[in-house]
Amino acid sequence: MGLTKIAVLCSGGGTNFQALLDAAEKFENGTIDLLIASRPGIMALERAKARGIPSVVVSRKDYATAEEYDEAICAQLDSYNISLVVMAGFLQIIGAKTLKAYEDRIINIHPSLIPSFCGSGFYGLHVHKAALEYGVKVSGATVHIVNNIVDGGRILLQKAVEVLPNDTPESLQLRVMEEAEWDILPKAVAMFCKEGSFK
Repeated sequence: MGLTKIAVLCSGGGTNFQALLDAAEKFENGTIDLLIASRPGIMALERAKARGIPSVVVSRKDYATAEEYDEAICAQLDSYNISLVVMAGFLQIIGAKTLKAYEDRIINIHPSLIPSFCGSGFYGLHVHKAALEYGVKVSGATVHIVNNIVDGGRILLQKAVEVLPNDTPESLQLRVMEEAEWDILPKAVAMFCKEGSFK
């Protein structure tokens, strides 16, 4: 089996990107070859620079249409011969061209146990706020394949995290990241690197 070339897509601090960087030696025949950032000046770009990983900013506002933006993302992935695309806090929608070109090879980490608290508008602290308002006793994170439905692709891995009585959205967000996201996202990438696909 050939080398698995991985691209990571980020829109912010890149904490999940860091978790992938820290686990990179466990990716059998896999290397993180590219960071695509949706805006300049984000911490994820600094993390890539510190590890010598090529990075590029592809900002939605630089493109007149969603289709042109999608083509720009796809062109970057193609230029690095990417095998696996990892959305790690990427707040843009992946378009039809990229979805088709990388079918079953784009994954996302979502900070809830899908199908709870997912879909349009559920990102970042919004997810944890909704979970607390609903009164759930267990939250967690999900790694899923990306398709044309927001958070609607096949689930690959999930991990539950207990909700504590005094939790705030911020404290729950941090615990879900530390206990679930940073664990299962690298595991999903390692699975792909070992098998060459998600069976």
